[in-house]
Order: sequence, then C-alpha cells, then structure tokens
Amino acid sequence: MLTGLVVGKFCPLHLGHERLIEFARARCDRLVILSYTNPELGYPTGLRARWLEARFPDAVRLVLDDEVLAEFAARTGAALRRLPPNDAPDAVQRDFSAWACHTMLGLVIDRVFTSESYGDGFAAALTRYFCGHAGTTHIVEHWPYDPDRHLTPVSGSAIRDDPPGAQAFLSDDVRSSLVGRVGLVGGESSGKTVLARALAERFGTLWVPEYGRELWEQRDGDLVLSDMLAIATEQIAREDAATRAAGQWLFCDTTPLVTAFYSDAMFGETDPRVAVMAQRRYDHLLLCAPDFAFVQDGTRRDAEFRMRQHDWYRERLAEAGRPYALLTGSVEQRCDQVVRLLGGK
Repeated sequence: MLTGLVVGKFCPLHLGHERLIEFARARCDRLVILSYTNPELGYPTGLRARWLEARFPDAVRLVLDDEVLAEFAARTGAALRRLPPNDAPDAVQRDFSAWACHTMLGLVIDRVFTSESYGDGFAAALTRYFCGHAGTTHIVEHWPYDPDRHLTPVSGSAIRDDPPGAQAFLSDDVRSSLVGRVGLVGGESSGKTVLARALAERFGTLWVPEYGRELWEQRDGDLVLSDMLAIATEQIAREDAATRAAGQWLFCDTTPLVTAFYSDAMFGETDPRVAVMAQRRYDHLLLCAPDFAFVQDGTRRDAEFRMRQHDWYRERLAEAGRPYALLTGSVEQRCDQVVRLLGGK
C-alpha cells in the first residue's frame, strides 16, 4: 500500500492546504496528515483535529501537542518526546515527523507532498530515517504541488494577519468555526433585538432573531412545555447555519438560557436537555440592563416581570461562574460598549 504524507501547522486550515491534501490523496493509497505547532498560534489542537476530521475523514490524521505525546508515552512505554518549537532547525522538524509516523502510527512513508521549497530536503531526510529504521533501502519521493502559490495565493500567516480579509480562502467548515458568537440575554423590553440588529449593521455581519418569539406569535401565545426544547434546538440550529455566512462576529438575539427562564416561569420546570443547552458557551455574553422605560408591545408582561428576568439571569450566570458584560444606556451607548469589548471601530 502506497503511503503518502502531508505535514502542516494548519493555523488555520485554508484552501491552499486543502488542495495540497486533495492532490496527495489522489496519488497514494493511504494518506497521513500530520499536524503540530509550537506555539499554537491561536488554533488549539482540538479545533485543528475537528477541521481535518470534517474535511478529510478518510485520511489517517495525527494532530499532536505535548499532552497527546505524554499520553502516548504513558500508554506505550515509549520515550517521552516534546513538540519541537516552530523555529527549530529543519533537521529537528524532519526527525520528529518521521518518528511520529514510524513510532506512533507504525507506518513507513513512500511519498511526501509539499508546496514548499524544502520538500526535496524533507524527502531525503525521511529516506535516511526509514532506511535506518526499516532495515532496508527505502526511497521517499517528493511530490510538489503549486510551490509558487499561483493556484491558491494564500498562507497561514497572511490569514492570521488579516482574518476578515482572508475569508474567501477558508472552507465553510473552517470559516464557520472561527466566527465569534455573541449572545444577548435580558428581560423583556431591554433592547436585545434592536441592539442585535444595530450591532450586526455596525460590524457588517449577521444577527440571529429570537425563534421563541416567532413561535409565540405563530401560536398566539399558546405554547406547551415540549415547545421549550423545540425552541432551544431550533435557535441553536439557526445560529449554526448563520455562521456560514457571517463575518467575524455573529450576534444572537437570545440564547438557550432565555428559553430555560421561560420554561421555568411558564411551566415551573425545565427539560433536562434544555438545562444542558442553557449552558451553551458564547465568545461573549451580553446582559442588557432594564434601565429605560418598559415598552408594552402587546406580547410582554410588565416592568416587574422584566426585573425578575434580569435578576434571574444574573443569579444563574453568577452560579455558573460565567463572565458577561452588563450593557447600559442608549442603543448607541450600548453599541459603543460592545465595540470596545470586541475591539472594533
């Protein structure tokens, strides 16, 4: 079986990487994708592993960090190795890659695929390694792909330097995972919807309306307990769908925590599945303060109920140790607070 190898940091995994991997996959029987980076450059091991699993499920994927290496050493009795720093000499990087394939995977590489000028030297180093460890002559071939980057003019460093400007060079799976999610919670008539819409416009991105309100209006307020699970599930699904078209940030008019509140307030109980969803993490959580006059739109309760909601959210967030930003003042003032928080303009 002809075994190929592609090595990369994949910080992040971009279309240049993907086309190299597709090129390699078509020219070997079994493809190994090895990824490691020290430091992580803002893209954790687990995230890179999920990208590779989603995009190349049929490949042998090995995404390493020091924790994975320590676990391997403890499980197998192999000598403990550490990730080489990104600025380590080529010889160190090549030896580590060969060791990972041979010792951790039990594989000998036949072809290495790169888009880099160092590809021939890498293949020569792998040849020496496997000749020495396989006990027989074994030549590793280098197959270059688009070394001048004419087909996909992008690099990981260029994307890290300008994430918003490089969105076109990321697959939907990767790009959506990098969208920062901003969740808004707050009592009735606390300006969540107006603020979510204003923030989306300010940042040139999308916002996700509150599905619970939509269903409430469709049913003329006649909801049952089982609707709470449907609301939370649909809200999350709409968030996930919106990340595929959003910019750097996605503003969510509500979160499943709000659904949990209404479940408790309306029915005196919460489905355990909704309770789990209520712990859903956001990159930033915003609590809208009830610091302006209550506005009755025909579907809301009253100012006292709004305050009860506000206090409930604060208590639950404090109990869970979840950080949040309390937004106060006018819509413009709140927008400015969020801009400062997110580092926008």
